[in-house]
Amino acid sequence: MPLLRIVNYPEKVLLEVAKPVGSEDFANGLRHLVDDMFETMYSAGGVGLAAPQVGVSKRLFVMDCSGGEDPSQKVALINPEILSVEGEQYGDEGCLSFPGIYTKVHREMRTVVRFLDVSGEEQELDVTELPARCVLHETDHCDGIVFLDRMSPLKREMARRKIRKLQKTGEWE
Repeated sequence: MPLLRIVNYPEKVLLEVAKPVGSEDFANGLRHLVDDMFETMYSAGGVGLAAPQVGVSKRLFVMDCSGGEDPSQKVALINPEILSVEGEQYGDEGCLSFPGIYTKVHREMRTVVRFLDVSGEEQELDVTELPARCVLHETDHCDGIVFLDRMSPLKREMARRKIRKLQKTGEWE
């Protein structure tokens, strides 16, 4: 079982712009939250997890596109700010807050993001392909945007129908 409860759409926290992480957060257990988020993400089989997905309205997310295989891929991004994007990719995307829903989504191929690490040091990350998709997807969560918003109108309606059906059967909390 994940340490933290992953909230499902349309939970309110997923649809609101998250609050910036402040200096008081670094002093009050932010590292513990980040560790718990990594453990929750790994347990759920994800490659990224944003704080709003565990009910915490803070601008931070964790990611590891290697699924725990390469320690250098494990990174926590606090107060992420997208500096630049370029190119295009179109591929399957899923979300831990939308269990069982996958669809093709357009994203940029490369992104540069500035953020604070868990020590409060400013960092920049320049990534392509899956890591770029992950950064953009998780930053969207910090901005109150869910991947449903990135789908075509037809795919969005199909996903909403599937969610309503699962809600009726009690399979979607």
